[in-house]
Amino acid sequence: MSFATERVGRGLRIVRLANFVAPASGGLRTALRELGKGFKEAGHEPVLVIPGERHTDQETEQGRVITLPGPLLPGTGGYRVLTDKRRVAALLEDLDPDRLEVSDRTTLRWTGKWARRARVPAVMVSHETADGVLRTWGLSENVSRRAADALNTRTAHTYARVVCTTEFAEREFVRIGARNVVRAPLGVDLEQRTPALRGAGLRAGYARADETLLVMCSRLSVEKRPGTALDALEALRRRGRRVVLVVAGDGPLRVRLEQRARERGLPVTFLGHVGDRDLLGSLQASADVCLAPGPAETFGLAALEAMACGTPVVASALSALPEVIGSAGATAVNTGGAFADAIEGLMERPEADRRAAARARAECFGWRTAVDAFLAAHDAQPSGALHVRHTAREGVA
Repeated sequence: MSFATERVGRGLRIVRLANFVAPASGGLRTALRELGKGFKEAGHEPVLVIPGERHTDQETEQGRVITLPGPLLPGTGGYRVLTDKRRVAALLEDLDPDRLEVSDRTTLRWTGKWARRARVPAVMVSHETADGVLRTWGLSENVSRRAADALNTRTAHTYARVVCTTEFAEREFVRIGARNVVRAPLGVDLEQRTPALRGAGLRAGYARADETLLVMCSRLSVEKRPGTALDALEALRRRGRRVVLVVAGDGPLRVRLEQRARERGLPVTFLGHVGDRDLLGSLQASADVCLAPGPAETFGLAALEAMACGTPVVASALSALPEVIGSAGATAVNTGGAFADAIEGLMERPEADRRAAARARAECFGWRTAVDAFLAAHDAQPSGALHVRHTAREGVA
């Protein structure tokens, strides 16, 4: 299937819709920002529409960003959703997109039908596995699989293409026989996330020289399984290991996790949301091991950022992260004991070797590659192609 090419004289206007975007940080917000920047640098016209407290419309480094008023979802720690279909549809009509990209297969799936009526090629980006999320909510494997298959079948029929960031994410669409699935990885900023961010002073603020410093950068919500990090810490302490944990992130489970740490006497520091990206990078670089226990992750940007900083990761074996981290980290089933085993295994490797391997693996995932893959999913010109085409037309050497 091939979409129409750019309008004469400019690139494509790519309108992107997303719900469930964390208020200040998070993997989805990072991905939207970096892809938007890449689309814009490639000569296209990205427009991002997300829910917010009120209506805003501004030009940014990632292109035009529009927020429409959306209600808060109770118990989610700040997530909002676009619920006014008429207003969203009217905005889409006004924006007159060349392409539509949707990052929500549930509450925004109706936009696929709008795109068909408007004859606008539309893609849905799968940022999580449907059956994985349903299992984290307590549904049985059989029930979650049947529900996911029904949802994914409707999604695949509604959109021209479905974009999956990993083979892991693609499996549930292959399972239903979808033929319009394409692969496009996400990436990491290899210049802002480097081993050079490692700081002895920062590390000393959280752990002594003879202690292992574990860091988890995650939203504290049920689908991320943050309690597994505390389970692993407790298991390691019972084994006599000197280990501490720092948690960067906020969410609806924070109060419960803090209470548990106090009651069990666990050495956990809860930082809440860390808005300073340089500080967050330094924390990731200064850790001995970063933890990514979310079983429904289809890529894991926080884990990849840690690896770019030279810090190996222990991730859920049920997620997509095994194929992302490769042999540069370790995976485990979601129990404290299994995560503790994996942490101990990583720490047995020479420090220089494990840190070099983490960085080398992260270097396979630059944002330029990700941007070009997403543009290919839109049948859009890749990075630099529009500039070359325009300058050649204008006779510029």
